[in-house]
Amino acid sequence: MTTLTTETPPAPANIAAATVPADRESSSGIAESTPRSGLVEIAGVHKSYGAHEVLHDITLRIEPGQVVTLLGPSGSGKSTLLRAINHLETIDAGSITIDDEFIGYERRGGRLHELAEKHVLQRRTRVGMVFQNFNLFPHLTALENIIEAPIGLKRATRAQAIERARELLARVGLADRESHYPRQLSGGQQQRVAIARALALDPDVLLFDEPTSALDPELVGEVLSVIRDLAHGGTTLVIVTHEIGFAAEVADHVVFLDAGRIVESGPPEQVLRAPEQARTQEFLDWVI
Repeated sequence: MTTLTTETPPAPANIAAATVPADRESSSGIAESTPRSGLVEIAGVHKSYGAHEVLHDITLRIEPGQVVTLLGPSGSGKSTLLRAINHLETIDAGSITIDDEFIGYERRGGRLHELAEKHVLQRRTRVGMVFQNFNLFPHLTALENIIEAPIGLKRATRAQAIERARELLARVGLADRESHYPRQLSGGQQQRVAIARALALDPDVLLFDEPTSALDPELVGEVLSVIRDLAHGGTTLVIVTHEIGFAAEVADHVVFLDAGRIVESGPPEQVLRAPEQARTQEFLDWVI
């Protein structure tokens, strides 16, 4: 059983700590009320593989309903941080909570103790995850992929799960593909099914790990269009992406990581158009 020290450090008064503003505007320009769930608080997180530290003192607060994009070169720690949020990766120090609740740990005394897997799975239902490579069950149809978790976790009857799955397939533009198996779908269609599956449990937080990186260029747009729609839906989104233009369009807050550290964070117009750090500008010059 993993045990962590849990003293939460104060947020340093520099670029290593980031706080996302509380309110966003809808596409109509009218400020939306802040949802009551989906607050992500990351405090002093460290993670190493052997002697290699992949996350160093990461402190980040994401308000409910916000859209945050994580940018950085390969090996910067983006995906590791994303996976740590829903405890697909353990951490060595610090803490991560969603609405003040730990996903993979419980506090006993002054330490965090890792939960048994069945309890981790129960808490993880609050966090949806969309992977690079879809991770659909190949032997299940699109509809069956979506209803698997709600039925298995006893969150819905089969009839309720099917009704919800059909609503979600329609939402991602695949109402006519419910009986198709993954092999019968394009990469973009598979990723849209994966998004629908992640939404089936109505998560408070939705994580995207480079959702377009495995797609042919002509299929990228259809997936980004779905995420663009979700960005105005009130669910907290954390997106690892290399699509700089997309990040500038949908994000409330951009976080640039390098070598496991937050180098710079802020609104997209600042980080992407007028970065304060030379390393951020160097990265943007290379990718744009």
